[in-house]
Amino acid sequence: MTIELPEPLDVIAVGAHPDDVEIAVGGTLARLVQQGYRVGIIDLTNGEPTPGSPSPGHRLEEARSAAAILGIHVRKTMTLPNRCLFDSFLARIELARLFRLYRPRIVLGIAGKTPMASPDHWQAMQITDAAVFYSRLSKWDDEFGGLPVHTVPRQLWYPLGFGMTDLPQGGGQFVVDISQSLSLKLEAIRAYASQFPPGKERVFRLVESQNRLWGTTAGFEAGELVICSTTLGVSDLVRTVCPD
Repeated sequence: MTIELPEPLDVIAVGAHPDDVEIAVGGTLARLVQQGYRVGIIDLTNGEPTPGSPSPGHRLEEARSAAAILGIHVRKTMTLPNRCLFDSFLARIELARLFRLYRPRIVLGIAGKTPMASPDHWQAMQITDAAVFYSRLSKWDDEFGGLPVHTVPRQLWYPLGFGMTDLPQGGGQFVVDISQSLSLKLEAIRAYASQFPPGKERVFRLVESQNRLWGTTAGFEAGELVICSTTLGVSDLVRTVCPD
C-alpha cells in the first residue's frame, strides 16, 4: 500500500502542552519561517484541564492563533493525557508516526526537568527522544501502517525552565538570533490569554529578559538557547565566529 505523504517539514518542535514551544523557542520558529523554512509544532497533549481555560476547544483555538502569529505551517495536537503524561510505548509510536509522516530534518524537544513545574515536561523529553529513534527503525510495518522509515538528521533540545541556572548537558550549546522575531514570540504567548491573564504579566518580563540576556551574550538584541545532542563542528572558523 502506497501512502500519500504531505510536503515535508524542515523543523518540528515538540512540547508537552500548547504554549511550551512558544515560550521556549517561539522566536526561533518564527525566524525560521521568515528565512523560508517549513516549520511544524506537535503538542503531545491539549493541556486540559487547566484552571483558566473554559474548555479544551478554547485552548486549541488559542494554539491555532499562536501558530498563525508565528507562521507555523503545521500544528498537530496529540491526544495523550495532560497531567498524567507518561513515557510509554504507545506515546513513542504515535509521535514517531508523525515524524515519519512529516519527515523533518530537525526535531526540537524539551531539555531535562523543570522543577516546580509540570512533570509532563520530563516525560515529553523521553517520549521525543525515543520517537526520533523509532522513526528510523526498519522491519516494523505492523506499528507504522506502511509509513516509510525516516531518519531525523539532527535532534536539538530547548530548556523550558527559565528559573534554572544549571542547564542539561549536551554536545554543545548555541544561541539563535531572534532579534527580528522576539515581538512575534511575545505576541504568540499572549494568544494564550487563558494561561497568561493580566495577573501573570511577570511571565512576559521573565521571558523577554531571558531572551535579551542570551542574545546579548552572543552579540544579538535577543536570542534563544538551544542544546545540540552531538558535538558541534566548525569547518570555517572565521565565518563561524565572525559572520559579519
